[in-house]
Amino acid sequence: MNDWLSYRAKISPAQPALIWQDQTWTYSALDEAVSGLAAQLAAARVKRGAHVAVLMPNRPEYVFVIHALARLGAILVPLNTRLTEDELRWQADHTDCTVVICSQETEHQVLPLFPRQPIPGTVPAASEDTTSPSTKGSFYERRTLLSVDKPTKPAVKQLQISPADPSALPEHPFKLSALQSIVFTSGTTGYPKGAMLTFANHFWSATASAYRLGTGSEDRWLLCVPLYHVGGMSIVFRCCLYGTTIILMEKFDPDRVNIALETGHVTLASFVPTMLRRLLEVRQGRLPLTVRAILLGGAAAPQDLLARALAAGWPIASTYGLTEACSQVATATPDETNHKPGSVGKPLMFTQLEIAAEEGHVSPPDKVGEIVVRGPTVMQGYYRDQEATYHALYDGWLHTGDLGYLDEDGDLWVVDRRTDLIVTGGENVYPSEVERVLLSHPGVREACVVGVPDAEWGQKVAASIVASDANLAAETLIAHCRKHLAGYKIPKAVYFVSKLPQTASGKVKRQEIAILLQDEAHKQSCA
Repeated sequence: MNDWLSYRAKISPAQPALIWQDQTWTYSALDEAVSGLAAQLAAARVKRGAHVAVLMPNRPEYVFVIHALARLGAILVPLNTRLTEDELRWQADHTDCTVVICSQETEHQVLPLFPRQPIPGTVPAASEDTTSPSTKGSFYERRTLLSVDKPTKPAVKQLQISPADPSALPEHPFKLSALQSIVFTSGTTGYPKGAMLTFANHFWSATASAYRLGTGSEDRWLLCVPLYHVGGMSIVFRCCLYGTTIILMEKFDPDRVNIALETGHVTLASFVPTMLRRLLEVRQGRLPLTVRAILLGGAAAPQDLLARALAAGWPIASTYGLTEACSQVATATPDETNHKPGSVGKPLMFTQLEIAAEEGHVSPPDKVGEIVVRGPTVMQGYYRDQEATYHALYDGWLHTGDLGYLDEDGDLWVVDRRTDLIVTGGENVYPSEVERVLLSHPGVREACVVGVPDAEWGQKVAASIVASDANLAAETLIAHCRKHLAGYKIPKAVYFVSKLPQTASGKVKRQEIAILLQDEAHKQSCA
């Protein structure tokens, strides 16, 4: 069986596959570029089963890399360009990456990843067990750094993207069951978790999405969410399977997105609420008739924002999904969103969704409980994290940790995204990860991190600190966090307190702190 791109290039060679600024690649041209890149990667000893980290902003070469690794049978590990050196090193080491692919924009970020670093408590890449931890420590072999541009440092090798002789590529049978990627999602233990996604996950996700929203050869999907997120990567495979076109943007810019919507014959676009809010500030009127659906997900959309978009006549398709389920889980069509604003509609085809009560029974309609999911889009598990996998994939169901309910019509309403999870500008932040960094500062005795409402970003990160040093300043802690955390994870507000409220069992009352910090933030905004 051929990989999806080579098959698509045979049946739709002249169909536009990718548009970037003023450049267009047909499926035939995209296939040639991918073959050239795959040959270069093979020459650099990227073999079937190799774990390859990719650290790049959105650009055409990123799309080439996604397809080239699929063609070689290598496993993609997309890294967030906003992460710090410590975060990037930990993720590349944790996933046993032997190769890192970058661009000129990110070359300075990958250089510290060379050579590989020891990780206490882990096993080397030769281990066949991908989920269980080990008590042994290991040093790793040197890691190969490759760039899609001409590198500035000799430690980084350049990849040449040019048509290749098909015979130069090793032949591998394409299997739906094969692992395609390890995509990191925020971790409840202070470290992110790598969700293992297969080609089958992507196939069924694309198929189910098409059943819900439809697809046609004229479709053009505006892609301005990051390709290192599952929501961006999944669009690459969906458009290839459908034979439709990606309009790729480096990042979300409301003015440029508005122009693309007006002139690019866009039919589909994916936004998070922060993007939608900024776009509504630029464009007040209706969208062109070509736009048939705006997929809105990544975070709960505030009712006032949704009301503004619907009042402007925008075709909003409210959606709920998560990395562990390969993006979409439930989606309301634009008509359904108009009829029932706030609901994310019914589960997609092939996906079972239930609301679990605390005692383990299925909740009746309109009763809030944990959203649990089962179906062919659900991940294999978390890479080298057997305990987290056991807790997430329990009794055949993916336990999302999100709270919601199904109404009498079977439509899903999401009440709270992963109880402690902070969603800021579409990026997920787990408090425990930020707290771990705060507690590593010698002047901090206790720390509690929560999300407080924010008009632009949905939520912002705030920290309540019990200091062991009376002279400790908020600016000092923020500078400390900046060394170890991505910018969106850094607390935007730090409050010093004499003690943190706790339950009788000694557990911090996180919700109480959230209310207190929300009140403090409100007082400061009114001052």
